[in-house]
Amino acid sequence: MKWSCYTNLEELTEHDDADLDALKRRILVAGLVIFCFMMIIFGRLWFLQIYKGDEYRDRADNNRVRMREIAAPRGNILDTKGREMVTNRPSFNVVLVREDSNDVDELLKKLAVALDLDISELWGKLRDAGSKPRHIPVKLLEDVGWETLAYVENHNQEFPGIRVEAIPARVYHYKNLAAHAIGYLGEISKKELAARDLEIYTGGDLIGKSGLERLREPDLRGEKGSSSSEVNARGFEQQLLKNEEPLPGNDIQLTVDAELQKVAEDLMDAGEKAGAVVAMEVKTGRMLVLASNPVLPLDQFVGGISHKHWNALLENKKHPLINKVVQAMYPPGSTYKMITAMAGLVTGAITKDTVLYCPGHYYFGKRRYHCWKRSGHGAVNLKRAISESCDVYFYQVGLRVGVDKLAEFAGKFGLGHKSGIEMEHEKAGLTPTKKWKKKKYGKKWQEGETLSVAIGQGFNLVTPLQICQMTATIANGGTQYRPQIIEKITDPDGNILEQFEPVVIDTLKDEQRFLKLIREGMEEVVQGKRGTARKVRIKGMTIGGKTGTAQVVRLKQYKHLKEEDIPYKFRDHAWFTCFAPADDPEIAVTVLVEHGLHGGSGAGPVARAMLESYFFERLQQAAEAEKAKGE
Repeated sequence: MKWSCYTNLEELTEHDDADLDALKRRILVAGLVIFCFMMIIFGRLWFLQIYKGDEYRDRADNNRVRMREIAAPRGNILDTKGREMVTNRPSFNVVLVREDSNDVDELLKKLAVALDLDISELWGKLRDAGSKPRHIPVKLLEDVGWETLAYVENHNQEFPGIRVEAIPARVYHYKNLAAHAIGYLGEISKKELAARDLEIYTGGDLIGKSGLERLREPDLRGEKGSSSSEVNARGFEQQLLKNEEPLPGNDIQLTVDAELQKVAEDLMDAGEKAGAVVAMEVKTGRMLVLASNPVLPLDQFVGGISHKHWNALLENKKHPLINKVVQAMYPPGSTYKMITAMAGLVTGAITKDTVLYCPGHYYFGKRRYHCWKRSGHGAVNLKRAISESCDVYFYQVGLRVGVDKLAEFAGKFGLGHKSGIEMEHEKAGLTPTKKWKKKKYGKKWQEGETLSVAIGQGFNLVTPLQICQMTATIANGGTQYRPQIIEKITDPDGNILEQFEPVVIDTLKDEQRFLKLIREGMEEVVQGKRGTARKVRIKGMTIGGKTGTAQVVRLKQYKHLKEEDIPYKFRDHAWFTCFAPADDPEIAVTVLVEHGLHGGSGAGPVARAMLESYFFERLQQAAEAEKAKGE
């Protein structure tokens, strides 16, 4: 029994040791498992908090803090006398931050009713912004009225993710004045954004689309500001954390006189005339008027132009989208005769005393070329030829000179090439030569074509600005200036950043002694007894000018109709260009009225009113002096 007891104790001890070893193994395995889990947890914590700490901190801040850009007010645009033409006002846009709205579908249904919009239009704007990050606001409605603004702000708890942004919008104090020169704004396109500095521009920004708004975008845009606000879980702002004010753009002062520009545009609008009015200081090249009619409706572009309005502009037969000052080209008509006269004088083909006979027509080869005065002008010298615009006289001068010489002298007065004015898409016009026709049509120049060119018809094409530049060059004695539209650029504090001085393109030398003869002929156009612009006369002032009629198309079926019965699109264009005062010229004015028929009656009255406005005080003083003298 005693031996058996020892045997059982021995077995128990062996059994306990086995269990203890098993327990130790279990504890070791459990410890290793716990250790592995702890290492995984600590590893994950290190990854999230250390390795990815900055990234997730930024994400957390983005959930808690909203960063917002603040658009900068664009620079103001002023006229030559410092009058404000374009400034800014607050404009309010309704925008959606998608990451702050859990149920966009339900939100848009409510919003469509509140904003009185079609829900499909709102969804369309969201689809257009589909590729943008969800924290970037999407514009749903631009430039909302005060009632809509008040409703959205007072019911903001009903519209999670919706907020109202205040941005500067353009104010046009003279409505559409000088619209083509100033231009308009629009939302930056994907193509424009790809070509721009992404540190300056982002999607949805407004950018200059035309005119000086586009050409001077770097000067006008300013620098954006920024703000950061704390938001709650639904995206509603709780408090402002940081705010950096934007820096306004630079101001641009133009050479344009707003009041004189208004006179020009009102005169063109009064008769629903299409065309252009241009006025230039003859001794500086500063542009006082750059009027193209019909004007651009700038107010329609604020907040983005609708498809309806844009299509209406495209379909308008008077082409308001074309800046007719520099982008439209017309035959110069009889305004070109000063070029023909100058070419004849300088080459010796004629002198001031050369007399040519006009029976009302001129035969060249088998063709009969008519003068505008069918009964003829009789014996005509240079002064009378310019004064009465005798076609037969200039037919013969043109033949003596030749088309290539005509083109050479046209170029000296600014025709046939761009002036360099700071306006978009300026056309060079066309002064034909023998070489040009051979290259263009593969045909030899016919001398009969020279007759048409000599009186400003045929292949000749010019812009209204070029005719004004030509007139100014004649008036000032032969100095050709680059047309200037900007006077100076100043920063928001009024400091001058850039001052623009007159730029001389060319100075005529051999031609100077003949310019006086041309000016005398132009003076007779207005002041002479038989001048073609007698109706333009202004008491107390001597004016030099030239009328012109540019043939649109020759149609025999309209030959015997009264002019008012000819369809509008087939009527001739009317030109009048002038300078004043004739004894010491200060200003050149050119008027082109599309389908206006005659320069003297169609364009002349507009130029006369322009001169009366420009010289108003001087004419009034002269009238008072005359009255006092009579008393």
